[in-house]
Amino acid sequence: MQHDQQAGALSRRGLFKVSAALLAGVTGLATLPKQLLAAPLEGKLATLIDLSLCDGCADRPQPACVTSCKQEKNHTVPKPVDPIPSPFPTNIIEDWSKKQEVANRLTPYNRIMVQKAQIMVNGQEKNLSIPRRCMHCDNPACATICPFSANTKDKNGAVVIDQELCFGGAKCKTVCPWQIPQRQSGVGIYLKVAKELMGNGVMYKCDLCIDRLKAGKTPACIDACPKKAMLIGPREQIHAEAEKRAAALGGHIFGKQENGGTSTLYVSPVPFRELEQKLTPASPDPKKGQPLLKPDVKRKMAESDGLGKAVLAAPAIGLVAGLVGALGKLSQRRAEHAGKESR
Repeated sequence: MQHDQQAGALSRRGLFKVSAALLAGVTGLATLPKQLLAAPLEGKLATLIDLSLCDGCADRPQPACVTSCKQEKNHTVPKPVDPIPSPFPTNIIEDWSKKQEVANRLTPYNRIMVQKAQIMVNGQEKNLSIPRRCMHCDNPACATICPFSANTKDKNGAVVIDQELCFGGAKCKTVCPWQIPQRQSGVGIYLKVAKELMGNGVMYKCDLCIDRLKAGKTPACIDACPKKAMLIGPREQIHAEAEKRAAALGGHIFGKQENGGTSTLYVSPVPFRELEQKLTPASPDPKKGQPLLKPDVKRKMAESDGLGKAVLAAPAIGLVAGLVGALGKLSQRRAEHAGKESR
């Protein structure tokens, strides 16, 4: 996708792509999570974030992981249309395009942030820094609930949102215990379908630098970390390393059980329940892009995946019918026009 591509200039290929995805999803031809993207790295990967090493890059204007992520990803967000359509009935527009420098919360232009916690560690008061981004869950409810199959789990463990399929309905954010995905209004396929009645942009979050992984590179944030506080590797090795470091610290692991298990493990010298209470910036409402760190959080939809999918398929079926009908009429008009020209 080009840097300055106007969201309203999405290709016809995009429309056919979303139609195919809808048809596959509602007819059961697709399985969720899917494996649409191929990565050269074999097997499942996982990441480790060692809070005993991260200092939040205190000697820099902002953490290196945040800077590198912005450089790697911000150009992939298309320029929104102007004016951005006001969606019915919410009339809520989320436009971060003019606030791309924001770094103290998650946004479409800030997919990793670093929270702080002033806390006692082994009898001494210390400032811990906690990088926050998508956890890349093992069985992501955000992928299960997406009616357009725009959100998928790659075989390497990354959870990826397809910008060409996402309508920005934010169901993924609703079921995420950390409210990670963030919406940019005025971009995406919804502008070509029902810009005031369906969707409201595109949801963005960390995709573990899936393109870099496919090229055999590590994610930008991990590559940039000067303290080597973040690691990526084969899942079993990362889990073993996390256990080893936690044992050496007398510490704790987050992400192994939370939300049904994730591909991101945090190692901390203090219990995460204590850490969560000290988070700054932190909001009682994680919808504000400042996720909480509650241990043992349960996976939403754990017992209702099938029902949720069926309910969400209803509007998708309607949209498919509309798209198929529109394409049929277009073909009919072309045939009629060709007939007139041949007479």
